[in-house]
Amino acid sequence: MLTRLKVSGFKNLVNVDVRFGAFTCIAGANGVGKSNLFDVIQFLSALSNYPLIEAAQFVRNERGKPGDVRSLFHRVGETYADKIFFEVEMIVPASGEDDLGQQAKASITFLRYSLEIKYRTDHSHRSLGGLEIVREELVHINRSAASKHLLFPHKVNSWRDTTVIGKRSARYFISTEGEGDNKIIHLHQDGGSRGRPLSSAANLPRTVLSVANAAESPTALMAKREMQSWRLLQLEPSCLRQPDELTAPSKLNSNGSHLPATLYRLASQNGIRPETIYSQIANTLADLIEDVDSVIIDNDPKRQLLTLQVKSQNGTIYPARSLSDGTLRFLALAVLKLDPEAKGLICLEEPENGIHPARIPKILQLLKEIATDTEEEVGADNPLRQVIINTHSPVVVQEVSDDSLLIAELRESIQVLKDIENDTEEAVESCEPREFIQGEQRFKRFKRVCFSYLDNTWRTKAKEHENTNIVAKGNLLAYLNPVPARFEENGNAIGMKENTGKQYPPRSRRVREREDLLPLIPGFELIADESL
Repeated sequence: MLTRLKVSGFKNLVNVDVRFGAFTCIAGANGVGKSNLFDVIQFLSALSNYPLIEAAQFVRNERGKPGDVRSLFHRVGETYADKIFFEVEMIVPASGEDDLGQQAKASITFLRYSLEIKYRTDHSHRSLGGLEIVREELVHINRSAASKHLLFPHKVNSWRDTTVIGKRSARYFISTEGEGDNKIIHLHQDGGSRGRPLSSAANLPRTVLSVANAAESPTALMAKREMQSWRLLQLEPSCLRQPDELTAPSKLNSNGSHLPATLYRLASQNGIRPETIYSQIANTLADLIEDVDSVIIDNDPKRQLLTLQVKSQNGTIYPARSLSDGTLRFLALAVLKLDPEAKGLICLEEPENGIHPARIPKILQLLKEIATDTEEEVGADNPLRQVIINTHSPVVVQEVSDDSLLIAELRESIQVLKDIENDTEEAVESCEPREFIQGEQRFKRFKRVCFSYLDNTWRTKAKEHENTNIVAKGNLLAYLNPVPARFEENGNAIGMKENTGKQYPPRSRRVREREDLLPLIPGFELIADESL
């Protein structure tokens, strides 16, 4: 579980420090950079599993396609940042296994991982893809300090005592020592010994965390497994509609593939009647579609295929290929909720897409139920799962709990470009737009994304909390009153009567401009008062 993320130098994320609970909703306008936070999470997850250059290919550029490594770095004009810094605080699984099937048990489950990388301009190291590790560390956070780090509401004697466990005396699991080309990264053993020194940090093609195993450092392995479980769920209708072969993987893929095989596995588990699982899925789906009678998996032994089917109350059977996109996504989330093997962090962009506005509260409730219940013990019935969504929908913002909401907004900052060595007047004349001279330095204004929260919510208890982190109430108007009032030059609202009593006909009347619908729009009383 990701509880805190600090990042600087990644795209338009500069000096960002965000805390997360079990469920988080990030709202913001298009293009503000809220998806960049998902890109950071996806990049860190990829770094725990792949070489540096391959991990960079998982991150989208401005066109939504894999970009070169330079596109990861913050840019002001044509000037790029040369380093990116990441730091995460996370709760990791207590046990697991490595790639060879060796069992591992973490000595402590509350950890802090930090990584700093820089852009390499030395083209003789092209195999590294232009990225170099500057520093990498993995340390523990004491259980006694958990209350200072886990600020979201939770029960200590049930939820926290079953997630934050173990103890550790030595500080490091991974450490970096030395400077410049002499930096060495050490992978420490859980017993506290120094462990084997790996190659110079400058020559490492991948993170040290990504090579952790059960024999040497089981706690580092569990940190690796936790970060590998962070994924961006992009449910593609074409994948959700596909049947599965009987031998197909039975875990829901990030794109939605293997939905039939996953549901079939859940229904075939020992000690559980298949009808019980299918009924639970059907009951959940009925919140979205009233005509649902049952959900089943058709097992065709001749073709060796598993096909998802929905049966209506009149007996009509609809295969997955006949279902709407929104219905399929809802089904996938319902299956995910019931799967105890589905753990880790789930990022989901605009979950309201394809869902009728009246049904959006239902899908939000389903997403909250997928996330771990911080009032109960963690176990098979309450897996350690986390959900982060982003949106620009007013309906979503109004429905989520106030302490789960973050607002992504652009704020202006200033960056030092360079010292002035030539004549000041000449330097001023050479200034580009948004640049200015002060003293003997040249500065440039730029916009970075910030994540603000509502006042009187749990994030205000953070030690680093500042009033600048509180979202201005005026910035919420677009979500609370999503239909702006429109006025003509004479001061009358469009579609309303003038003071003379004469109807002012709009040239092209939209739905929101109908007289019979105006009273249903928030703020109508204000519009009416100002037109009298």
